[in-house]
Amino acid sequence: MELGIYLGFACLPVGREFVICDLTMPKRHTTWLILLSFFLILLPIVYLLVIPDLSKLIKENPKKTALMEYRERASKEKRKSYRIYQSWVPFSKISPYLVKAVLIAEDDKFWKHEGFDYEAIQKALEKDLKVKKFNFGGSTITQQLAKNLYLSPEKSLIRKISEAFITWRMEKALSKKRILELYLNVAEWGEGIFGVEAASRHYYGKPSSQLTPEEAARLASVLPNPRKYNPVGDQRYVINRSNIIYSVMIQRGIVIPEYKEIYKDVTEAFEPSSPM
Repeated sequence: MELGIYLGFACLPVGREFVICDLTMPKRHTTWLILLSFFLILLPIVYLLVIPDLSKLIKENPKKTALMEYRERASKEKRKSYRIYQSWVPFSKISPYLVKAVLIAEDDKFWKHEGFDYEAIQKALEKDLKVKKFNFGGSTITQQLAKNLYLSPEKSLIRKISEAFITWRMEKALSKKRILELYLNVAEWGEGIFGVEAASRHYYGKPSSQLTPEEAARLASVLPNPRKYNPVGDQRYVINRSNIIYSVMIQRGIVIPEYKEIYKDVTEAFEPSSPM
């Protein structure tokens, strides 16, 4: 009797040796079985339809991303003009300060993970459960690149599943350096501003190769919402976040503090807390 119930059907004893079993599966189990079968059949089809040919990205730079097209459509619907500013630069022409600042701000485990930061995803889910709203946080740079290149910024379960497929495939097809190079060249940095080169010239009037550590920290600080925050403005969020990024860069030896900063730290350390 217990075994029959465990397997999803009922068995009734008749005499000492025989039992009669009702093999009719409960309705709820049937529904789940149908859904599971449908998902397993649909999964390969979705995979083939969703996954783009990522091998082209090994050497070719995308001319226009899905995010750019999305912004163009949104502006057109509002009958507003929209111009894209972008200038591709190789990884070697980007300031190493900017590269480090972006990794600290957006994906500190980039070189170690395989596209997904499971610890960050877990924390994001726990936060979402508390507020009873799913924001699908914890995205890595690879996930952000997948979304920017091929998907819309609208949040939905289907988009997130598609993003996961593309992210997994992207990590298999491309090197980490190439993923980072693509991301830095397509990331949104303001209204119509895409890529670090366009951002550097727009905000600081110089090529991205000449960005200072402070400027790099400022640019990296606005990436969570570049249409809301301005790297050269006086917004409290930008100031606080860029200061944190810059401090981490100093702690890790990426930036060597200037003499005035060192002198200030030393004098403060030896300054008596009370008069002698």
